[in-house]
Amino acid sequence: MSSRLHWIILRAAIFTILATGSVTVLIPYWLLESGSQPDWESDGLRFAGLVPIAIGAVGYLWCVWDFAAVGRGTPFPLDAPRVFVARGPYRYVRNPMYLAVVSVVLGEAMVFESARLVVYALLVWVISHLFVILYEEPTLRGRFGPEYEEYCRRVPRWIPR
Repeated sequence: MSSRLHWIILRAAIFTILATGSVTVLIPYWLLESGSQPDWESDGLRFAGLVPIAIGAVGYLWCVWDFAAVGRGTPFPLDAPRVFVARGPYRYVRNPMYLAVVSVVLGEAMVFESARLVVYALLVWVISHLFVILYEEPTLRGRFGPEYEEYCRRVPRWIPR
């Protein structure tokens, strides 16, 4: 691995811990009832919540790796990939990283049986959608032009075909 790639991975890790960690760990912790802990013996729904958490975590890390290794950038908008990334999860949906984050929060809602976290997950998705529409897509159109336009025609924004 090149020294440059090491630095990109370090920057991506810092962003993941600070930003994504806040969205998926810190804020859900604040939203949960004080001292709320899962009762693992109550029912299978709590265990089922581990599935979207795992899928979301793996999906997010896969996207971060592709951003670093292929795109030579990070998820942080001011340190975005310099090369267009349309592989891995990006072959099926244009915003897999946001979907991964929402998946983690929905899994947490299942584990903790928390309606607050379900509402929070919906809020995270709405904010993500607005960010994608108002900032990310126009920026990517400007940066990658026809390549991004063709990608948008082939790959749906949120729901894989």
